[in-house]
Amino acid sequence: MWSYFCHYTIRKINLNIFNLGKGYFMKIMHLSDLHLGKNLNGFSLYEDQKHIHKQILQIAKEEAIDAVMIAGDVFDKSVPTNQAIQLFDEFLTSWAELHLPVFIISGNHDSAQRVAFGANLFKDNNIFISPIYDGKISHITLKDEHGSINFYLLPFIKPAIVRSYFPEEEITSYNQAVKVALKQISLNLDERNILIAHQFVTGAYTCDSEEIIVGGIDNVDAQLFQDFDYVALGHLHTPQNILSEKIRYCGTLLKYSFSEANQEKTVTILDFPQKNKLTIYEKKLSFLHDMRKLKGSYAELTLKSNYEQTNTDDYLAITLTDEEDIPDAINRLRSIYPNIMQLTYDNLRTKTVQNIETTDITNLKTPLNLFEELYYKQNNQNLNDNQIDILQELIQDIWEGK
Repeated sequence: MWSYFCHYTIRKINLNIFNLGKGYFMKIMHLSDLHLGKNLNGFSLYEDQKHIHKQILQIAKEEAIDAVMIAGDVFDKSVPTNQAIQLFDEFLTSWAELHLPVFIISGNHDSAQRVAFGANLFKDNNIFISPIYDGKISHITLKDEHGSINFYLLPFIKPAIVRSYFPEEEITSYNQAVKVALKQISLNLDERNILIAHQFVTGAYTCDSEEIIVGGIDNVDAQLFQDFDYVALGHLHTPQNILSEKIRYCGTLLKYSFSEANQEKTVTILDFPQKNKLTIYEKKLSFLHDMRKLKGSYAELTLKSNYEQTNTDDYLAITLTDEEDIPDAINRLRSIYPNIMQLTYDNLRTKTVQNIETTDITNLKTPLNLFEELYYKQNNQNLNDNQIDILQELIQDIWEGK
C-alpha cells in the first residue's frame, strides 16, 4: 500500500513540475525551528509568525519552489497552545494549496506524538511528517527527469530511545545513537540523498535562545553525515554551515533573543537539478517587528530627532546610561517605544557590581561530572553505562524544563 501511494504521489508531483514549464527538478526550501506559539518576555509573537509565514509562502511562489523541508521544533512547547495549533493548521493548509510536497520532522521542543498526529491523512496532500522513531528512518523518494531524490526524515532522538530498538549496540551518547540510526539506511550513492535532522552538531555556534546541554553531551559528529548530498539541520537558531555548505542549519525565521539582534534572518534554498550539482542561496526576510538594542541616556532616547526616523514599534532592549535611576522609566519610555522587552542600566554603579570577583566558569564541572563524583564518594564505585544514560536523560529533561 505504501509503495502504491508513493508512486501515485510522485506522478502527481511530476505533473505539477511539468506544468511549471521548468527544465529540471528541484528547488527545495529548507526551514526549521518555527517555534509556533512562542512568547518572548511576555510578548506574544503570534502576529509576527503569521507575517513571516505569509512572506515565505510568497518567496516559495516567486522562486518556483518544488518542495519544502521543516527540520523540527514546529512548536515552542511540547503541549502547544490552541493558538499555536491554529497557526500550524493555517500553515499546512497554505502549503497544501500550493501542491508542494512538505517534509516535517519533530524537534526537541515538540511532542513527537502530537506532531505526527494525522500524518497518514496529511500524505493525501503531499505533507509527509516523520512518525515517532521506531528504529527506522522514514524515507520518501521523488522522481524527476534526472532520476530519484531521496528524503530521509530523522526526528530528534535520544540515546535511550535508539537503544530500546537496538539493545545489542553500544549506545551511551547522542553521537552513538545517531550513528546507529543512520546505519539502518541503505543509501544509493548514485542518487541524490537528503537527510532532515534535528540534533546539535559539533562545531556549531549557539545563541541565547537555544537550549543546549551543559558539557556538550548532546553533540553529534558531522562526519556521520558525509555520505549525504545535503543535511537539512534544525535546532540551532543562527544560519551556519558545518564543515561544508552541504551540512547546514538554516536558522530561525524570526529573532528569538537579543543575542540575535544583529543577525539577518533568511530562507535557505537548494537548487539541486542533478547529483553533484548543488547550489545553495538565501533570501532575506523582513519583520513585522525587528529586535534591536538601544543605548543612551533618558534624555537622548526621548529626543524626537533621535527616534522619529526609526520604527519605534520594534521589540527593544534599552540600556540607560544615566547615573541616577529614572523614576518609572520603562512606562515613560513605552509612551514612545511601546514594545520594550528589557530595560537595564550601564553606569558606574552597575560596572562596580560587574567587577565583583566571580568563579572562573572554565573550572565549573558539568552536572554529570558532579553526579559521578557524588556517587563514587557514597558507593566507592563508578556509575555503570546504564546509570550514566539515565542520568543524561534526566539532566536533559531538567535542562529543557520537562
